[in-house]
Amino acid sequence: MQNIQRLLLTLGAFIAMSGQAFAQEATSLDAQVNAAFANATGWFVSLIFAPIPGTSFPWIVMWLVIGASIFSVYFAFVQFRFFGHAIGLVKGDYSDPDDAGEVSHFQALATALSGTVGLGNIAGVAVAVGIGGPGATFWMILAGLLGMASKFTECTLGVKYRNEYPDGSVSGGPMYYISKGFDELGLPGGKILAVLFSVFCILGALGGGNMFQANQAHAQITQITGDFPGWITGLIFAAVVFAVIVGGIKSIAKVTEKIVPIMGILYVGAALVVLIVNYDKIGWAFGQIFAGAFTGLGVAGGMVGALIQGFKRAAFSNEAGVGSAAIAHSAVKTKEPITEGFVSLLEPLIDTVVICTMTALVIVISGQLLIDAETGNYMLNEGATAIATVDGNGGVALTSAAFGSAISWFPFVLAIAVILFAFSTMISWSYYGLKAWTYLFGEGKTTELIFKIIFCVFIVIGAAASLGPVIDFSDAAIFAMAVVNITALYFLMKVVKKELASYSSRLKSGEIKRYQH
Repeated sequence: MQNIQRLLLTLGAFIAMSGQAFAQEATSLDAQVNAAFANATGWFVSLIFAPIPGTSFPWIVMWLVIGASIFSVYFAFVQFRFFGHAIGLVKGDYSDPDDAGEVSHFQALATALSGTVGLGNIAGVAVAVGIGGPGATFWMILAGLLGMASKFTECTLGVKYRNEYPDGSVSGGPMYYISKGFDELGLPGGKILAVLFSVFCILGALGGGNMFQANQAHAQITQITGDFPGWITGLIFAAVVFAVIVGGIKSIAKVTEKIVPIMGILYVGAALVVLIVNYDKIGWAFGQIFAGAFTGLGVAGGMVGALIQGFKRAAFSNEAGVGSAAIAHSAVKTKEPITEGFVSLLEPLIDTVVICTMTALVIVISGQLLIDAETGNYMLNEGATAIATVDGNGGVALTSAAFGSAISWFPFVLAIAVILFAFSTMISWSYYGLKAWTYLFGEGKTTELIFKIIFCVFIVIGAAASLGPVIDFSDAAIFAMAVVNITALYFLMKVVKKELASYSSRLKSGEIKRYQH
């Protein structure tokens, strides 16, 4: 314990000195890093987010949606057939306390959810609805329901091919099931794809899963408290995050199993208040969502614009097919890999179908989007690129204004939500990055500690700087993970089908038993 305390003090001192030095030259350093990254990595970002020729639809979003559709059909819509069983697994009805692993089904679900439920649910949905109109919500829900099958596939493989060590710890995720699964099937290139995935995962963890979260949390805090140096926020976040992640996945899981329900109840509860206050408009709002899905209601891009924005938001929000969640789910206590696949399919439902939809409903019902009284269509802004809003708000400001229409003090609730979302995302992505790091550089306390320190230093940098191209690059890296992961899933999904058939028959015969707890 004393060693950990000394390490924390040393880390704090190091980050404080780094933060002070960084703050002194923040502007010039920001400009230099932005220019360097834009020049060096702009091609990669453009490639990942490039639109399909003749459309404005990013090919990477279509890649994720097509993958989710194929897995849904291939597994005969497993996300609906085994939904009830998934709930039973999360409740612990089938959990054998003697199974190998480090965390419970619920803890694994909470850890993975904490990595996906975040600022995208608050700001991203507002952008989607602001551009694509209420109809974007319909396509967002559809993509979320299909994405449940992607999570099922990757998380089953994550447990099946994980490494289990003598001390009870485990390591799993796409890098393991790609390399081991390809070897098992006699397929070439598994090791190369696994290394590529690991590199993208580390880059994504340090940027989108870390720096961006710290940056946006600081921005929201300063709206409430007034302006102050970002490195102070970064230093506080870094110290708290380090205190959690130094204990490994068990420590992370203990925090996420408490913080995720609080996050969900806080945010959904606030949304319900707005809906109750405006209960007479709920039917109208659903009408707008369904009508807008197929007509566009005059928004920019019409029906196609609504579809693109809905699919894009779902893909960016729940990360189904990216492979990140499989890393967290691999640590679960079970001897049946398929059970964690069932549990994981609940993630897109909670993240996209429930939380994102609540945000969209609040924005539509609150009257923040301006409607032409004569045509009944939504009015566009001057550039005709988005729907005009009451105060010209967009993104997180639009969400805040929508909630504020019923709850005047909601900006304070939003600030707390953003802080919790950012914190939970950081601790989850620290684990994802760590497992990719140890896959490349080997297991061991020293190797792990080096990554954890690097991760915490990047929290301070992210809060203090405005490194736009760096964040763009890390976002592109996260979706590059999906290119590698889904490619591998196509080859390995037959392995999952065998697991599903075996488990289903044993569940029907009564061989799979419930446990009394």
